[in-house]
Parts: sequence; C-alpha cells; structure tokens
Amino acid sequence: MTQAIQKTLRDSAGMRWTALLLLALAMFCSYIFMDILSPIKDLMQETRGWDSTAFGTMQGSEVFLNVFVFFLIFAGIILDKMGVRFTAVLSAAVMLVGACVKWYAVSDSFIGSGLETWFNNNLNYIPIFDELGVSPFYEGMPASAKFAACGFMIFGCGCEMAGITVSRCIVKWFKGREMALAMGSEMALARLGVATCMIFSPFFARLGGEVSVSRSVAFGVVLMCIALIMTIVYFFMDQKLDAQTGEAEEKDDPFKVSDIGKILSDSGFWLVALLCVLYYSAIFPFQKYAVNMLQCNLTLTPPDADSFWASSSVTIVQYVIMLIVAAAGFASNFQKKKNMQYTLLAVSIIALVTYCYMGYMRQSAESIFAVFPLLAVLITPILGSYLDHHGKAASMLVLGSVLLIVCHLTFAFVLPLFKGNAVGGIIIAYTTILVLGASFSLVPASLWPSVPKLVDAKVIGSAYALIFWIQNIGLWLFPLLIGKVLDATNPGVTDPTKFDYTAPLVMLACLGVAALVLGFVLKAVDRKKGIGLELPNIKP
Repeated sequence: MTQAIQKTLRDSAGMRWTALLLLALAMFCSYIFMDILSPIKDLMQETRGWDSTAFGTMQGSEVFLNVFVFFLIFAGIILDKMGVRFTAVLSAAVMLVGACVKWYAVSDSFIGSGLETWFNNNLNYIPIFDELGVSPFYEGMPASAKFAACGFMIFGCGCEMAGITVSRCIVKWFKGREMALAMGSEMALARLGVATCMIFSPFFARLGGEVSVSRSVAFGVVLMCIALIMTIVYFFMDQKLDAQTGEAEEKDDPFKVSDIGKILSDSGFWLVALLCVLYYSAIFPFQKYAVNMLQCNLTLTPPDADSFWASSSVTIVQYVIMLIVAAAGFASNFQKKKNMQYTLLAVSIIALVTYCYMGYMRQSAESIFAVFPLLAVLITPILGSYLDHHGKAASMLVLGSVLLIVCHLTFAFVLPLFKGNAVGGIIIAYTTILVLGASFSLVPASLWPSVPKLVDAKVIGSAYALIFWIQNIGLWLFPLLIGKVLDATNPGVTDPTKFDYTAPLVMLACLGVAALVLGFVLKAVDRKKGIGLELPNIKP
C-alpha cells in the first residue's frame, strides 16, 4: 500500500512516454514549419520575386537573433530561472507569433499594403551589421522576404529555446530509466517533420489547381497552434509530477561568464564545436535547397492531370506509407523475438520501396527528397545501442564525414550525368538521399554523447550553450552563402529549374572534408590523452 501511494507519474511507463510524446509532437510541428518554404523555392521566385539570394537570406535569418543578439544564451538563463514548464509554453508561444508574422508576409493581403511600402523603403541599411557584412536585410530585398525574415527570427528564438527545454524535460522524466532511447525517439519523430514538410507544403501550395504559397505557411501556423496545445498539456502533467514528488523544478546550472575562459582554453571543446558547426552547416542549409536542386538535376515529367498520380489523394496515400516505413522500421529494433523483428523490418523495406515507386510515378522532387529522414529513423536505435555497448564514437564521426562528402559530390557530379535518364537519375537521387540521412544519424549520435568526455564536468552546461551558439553561426551563414553562390554562378538564369548547383554542393562537400580532418585529429587526441571516446558508454 505504501509503495502504491508513493508511485508518481514518472514511475508509470505509460505516463512518462505520454509526456515524451507531447514534447516530441511539439518538436515535430516546429521541424515542419522550419522548412515550410524549402520545397516551394521555385514558387517563391515565381509568385513573390525571391531570387536565390533573397531566399537564402530569409532562410538564414532564423538563427540571426540567437547568434548576434545572443538570445540563445538568454534562453538558457530563462530556462534556469523559470523552469521547464514555463519555458516550454513560452517557446511554443514565441514560435507561434513568429509563424503568424511569416504567414502574413507571404500572404496576398501583404501585397500593396502600407506595411509592404514601409519595408520597401526601410531596413535597406542596418548600421554596424552592414559594415560587418552580417545584416539580415539588404537593399533591393523584396519587402515580403524582409518581413518574413522578421517572423522567422522570432520563430528561431522560440525553436532554439524549445530544443534546449525538451532535452531538459526528457532528463527530468527519464533520469535513471530509458533516457537514451527517449532522446533517440524524440529526435526520430522530430525528423519525420522534414519528410512531412516536403510532402505537404507543395500539396497545400497547389491545392485546387491555384498556386498560393501562403496556404503552405498557414498549414504550418495551424501546426504551431497544435504545438502550443501540446506544451500546455505537458505543463499540467509536469506540475502534477512536482506536486507528487514534493520537489521544486529541477534546473540547469546558469551560464556564467567566468566559465567562458575555462571552456575556450579546452582543446576538446573546440574539436566538438567545430565538428558540430561543420557537419550541421552541411546538412540543414542543404535541406532548404535540396528540392530545387533535384528539380534542376532530374528529368521530371508531370503525370496527366486526370491520372491518379496527379490527384490530391495520392499525397495522403504516400504519407501513410511513409509512416508505415518509419513505424515498422523503428519498432523492429525493440523486438525480442527474431521472427517479429524480421517481419517488421520486411514490412518497412517493402513500404519504403513502395514509397519510392510512388515518388517516381508522381515525378515529384518534393516526395523524392522526403525519404531523407526515413533511414535515419530506422537506424537511430541501432546506433545508440551500438555506442552504449561497443563504443567507437570517434570512428563513427569519421565514417559520417566520409558519407557526407560522398553524398554531396554525388549530387554535384554524378546526378547531373543522368539528366535525361528518368529512371537512372531518380535511383541515384534516392540512394544518395537515404545515405545522407543515415550519416545525419551517425554523426549526432556519436557527437553529443562525447561532449561530457571531452569537457570538464563543472562547465558542461556552459559548454553546451556555447556549442549551440557556434552551431547557429553556421546555420545563419550557409543558407545565405548558398544563395549568393547560386546567383553568382548562374548569371541571367531566371528559370528556377535551370540552376547549376555544382559550386554550392562542392562548398558543402568541403565542409565534410574539414570535418573529416577534425575527426582524425579527435581520434589522435583520444589515443594520446586516453579520453575514452572509443569506449562503450555502458561499463561491463
């Protein structure tokens, strides 16, 4: 009886996984909105006059305030002072506000409004930022892109705050339990948001045969409303947990300015921070241009307008099949019975092949790139388990960097060779995208658990804050650079499906080369200092 009385929500597997699901769904929605315009870059140029520079500048604005106004550091302070419940709801509310601003910026109502006139006449020169070459606006930038950038900045503040908070919430609910699995599951579900965005953003933009980019963003706004509701429900669950335990909210150690000197003098910190910014800068900015890159390098012939493959229902069917791929593949990793494991794995593979076939029949670059996170969802638990029991984190970092280089060079030099070969080009595209998705799991799965081994435990919280800040510099810079390089290497090109992406892809491959070199340096440091990066996390 005493044990029954003392049991809390955290002790119930169903309740703690419900708490995780609420948080994961909120991040799932935020990942969708993060790339909501990525699969319709061509439509933004056609309907709103955004060239690649405008598109890249707007996409990079997401992390501008986090980098240059240090909001990421302030978010950590807010989390420390106010606790996970308040910060979770606040982050969702901030994301929703930013999403609404971005929606209005691309809506028809903005065209011809006084606000459009104001943005055309202002924010063409930002003192200091222009001199430093880091301004989020420039003279001649479309007013809608400027205002959308403002909304995306606000959204980015909430999104980074949510990322920090969700990690802390998982620690609170799963400490001493299935924490690694919980974090991997949350990451896997969130990344499905990328695939969802790639499928449904063009679907809503072209719904009813009339192009409207604002419909896609409105879809994202609705999802951010759902995310806010999820965090509010979590608020009450977490509040009840604290009432049961009689404990105050667990809080992180605050970021201290005095910690900076200790961290910056640590070579381990710099290795991890540079690997992080190099790797993520080669992935997340690429996602924003990937659909347009495929449109430029594949021979896609739209199906007949009255065929099933051109109907709206095929989008729903394909999305359901994608969910089967992800769910069956993810669940196969946790089956104790081999026959059940192989059955689920077979279902996942068959569904994946079916999905790829449907993408080919639809002749849709968006649905082709949507396979990006699917292999990652399948192998994330495998990688986590391998690292826990066998180690080899530094070796995985090296392997992930090699895969990253190979994939970007394949997109740059091999895929264009198949222009005109409808089947061959799509097979190369699918294979490369799936491998890139696998590397997307390989590197983060080995990178983040290595941080506590490289950095003094007394400053681990501050180190994470600085690593995220440095990572955001890359996430701001490279969408902008890709857009500028694209315009510079394609002078006079106005058709958004005729760009030559060779130079931007080589630039991203160079990031992989730099990451590979640092990976070997990290292995050398590990051998010399005996840090234990190659050792398993779980001691026998």
